Amino acid sequence: MLKKMGEAVARVARKVNETVENDSDTLDLAECKLVSFPVAIYKVLRNVVRHIQFINLSNNELRSLTNKFMTTFSQLRELYLEGNALYKLPDEVSSLHRLKIINLSRNQFRDFPEKLTALLALETINLEENFIVVPHSLFLPPPSFLYPLRRQEIQYV
Repeated sequence: MLKKMGEAVARVARKVNETVENDSDTLDLAECKLVSFPVAIYKVLRNVVRHIQFINLSNNELRSLTNKFMTTFSQLRELYLEGNALYKLPDEVSSLHRLKIINLSRNQFRDFPEKLTALLALETINLEENFIVVPHSLFLPPPSFLYPLRRQEIQYV
């Protein structure tokens, strides 16, 4: 088990270093067994953080993201969080004014993340395979805005 943990840590370090060394606009930490976003990454990425537009944290074990994550990566255009254990987003998600795509499929959401409706650039929200309860009073954008809802259990209350 320690060997697998060591491999996961090495994988994260390698991917973060690639982002820094290449001055990349992408941070791909998919399938790294993360249970939280490592605080040390903020410091390592401090010189390139304003260039990062795409973050992939898919297929980890994330239960939450912090407000600091949202405000630090305020230039994001695409955020991939599918396959985690997220059940809510921090309020500061509304600071992602350039966000066009967010994938929240295969998480633990029971409520529609209403803060996303404030993001005018947002074109695609994927909430597939969550269990969303949508109040009738919530304004839902046109159906194309809510990208695939098949296999999505939506219950109106």
